[in-house]
Amino acid sequence: MGTIPMNTSSDSDGEYPASPSHNKKSTSPKLSLLPLVFLIFYEVSGGPFGIEDSVQAGGPMLAILGFAIFPLVWSIPEALITAEMGTMFPENGGYVVWISEAFGPFWGFQQGWWKWLSGVIDNALYPVLFLDYLKFLIPAVAHGPVRIAAIIIITSALTYLNYRGLAIVGWAAVGLGVFSLLPFGVMALLSLPHIEPARWFIVDWESIDWNTYLNTLFWNLNYWDSVSTLVGEVDSPHKTLPKKLFFGVILVVGSYMAPPLRGIGAK
Repeated sequence: MGTIPMNTSSDSDGEYPASPSHNKKSTSPKLSLLPLVFLIFYEVSGGPFGIEDSVQAGGPMLAILGFAIFPLVWSIPEALITAEMGTMFPENGGYVVWISEAFGPFWGFQQGWWKWLSGVIDNALYPVLFLDYLKFLIPAVAHGPVRIAAIIIITSALTYLNYRGLAIVGWAAVGLGVFSLLPFGVMALLSLPHIEPARWFIVDWESIDWNTYLNTLFWNLNYWDSVSTLVGEVDSPHKTLPKKLFFGVILVVGSYMAPPLRGIGAK
C-alpha cells in the first residue's frame, strides 16, 4: 500500500489540493444528498434496533439521557473530525489514508485490516438481529432450517446490491431506511395520547449495569469515521460532506430517541 503525499499548502479557495488519484475523472455517478444521508445512517446505526439493553441496564431515565447526551460528547465530535479529514483527503481510502499519512503505510494497512475484520464481525449481527424482531410476526424464522435459509437470503441480497455499485446501494439504503423507520414513526404517533412524562424519570441507582449501559450507547452511536470511505463518491465534499453528516446525526439520534420516549412513556 502506497502513501499519498500530503500537501499542507492550500489553493486560492482555501482548500487542500486533491491527490492525483482524486483528480482522475470517474465514470460512476456521484451520490446525491438523500442516498448519502441514509448510507451514513446505515454506517452508524441502521435503525433503533438493539437499544433495549440500555433501558434494561440503566433504567428509563438514563436510557433517554444517554441517547441525548452521548451524541454531544462522542458522535458529533467524531462526525466533525470525519468531515474535516474527509475534505482534506477527498478519496475513498478514508481513515486508511489518514493513518498512512500520519504513521506510514504499515500502520495504515493495520488500520484497514482491523477495521475490515471488525466490520465483518459487526455486520454479521444484523441479519440475526433483524430475524429476532421478525420472529414475532413469522415464528418459523426463530430457529431451524427456515432461519438459516433466511440469513443466507438476506446476506446474499445485500452482497448482490454491493456488487451492483454504490449508487444502487444508496437508493436501496433509502428504501430500507424508510421501511425500518416507518413502523417506529407510526407507533410513536399512536402512543402520543397515552404518554405519561413521569415515567421517563424512573431510575434505580442501585441496580444499574454501567458496563452494559455504556457499551450499548457506544455501539449504537459509534463508527462515524466509516463514512470517510465514501468521500470519493461525493461531489464537492468540502461543501457537501459536513452538511450530509449533519443530517445524518439528526437522523440517527432521532431514530434512537423516539422509540424509548414512546415505549417508556406510554401507559
